[in-house]
Amino acid sequence: MEVQLSTPNVTHEYWMMYFNGLVMAPGLGARVVLISPDGSRLRYVIHPYFLASNNATEYEVLINGLHIAIELDTTWLYVRGDSDCVIDQVMKESSCKIPLMAAYCQEVRKLEDKF
Repeated sequence: MEVQLSTPNVTHEYWMMYFNGLVMAPGLGARVVLISPDGSRLRYVIHPYFLASNNATEYEVLINGLHIAIELDTTWLYVRGDSDCVIDQVMKESSCKIPLMAAYCQEVRKLEDKF
């Protein structure tokens, strides 16, 4: 008798998220675009109601985009952004020397466990 073990066919439905916090011209706001596995695009504009540095704005947009993805029951998410500083900190390629940036990065860490 021969027994064959089959490998389960596992497929993951990956979503993509693009964020850009530097589009802060009046009336525009920062942008988050979520792309579903079927290619549907969901566009969001985030308007911070406080003055913030570019990096703080990038973190705000990233965190809000992650919250939106969680609300959409996204389980597999690729995230792309244009802020080298924020991306390097989140990817642990550089450290957060400013306490506010460290707090933002810690919030991202909490949210990334949901994916």
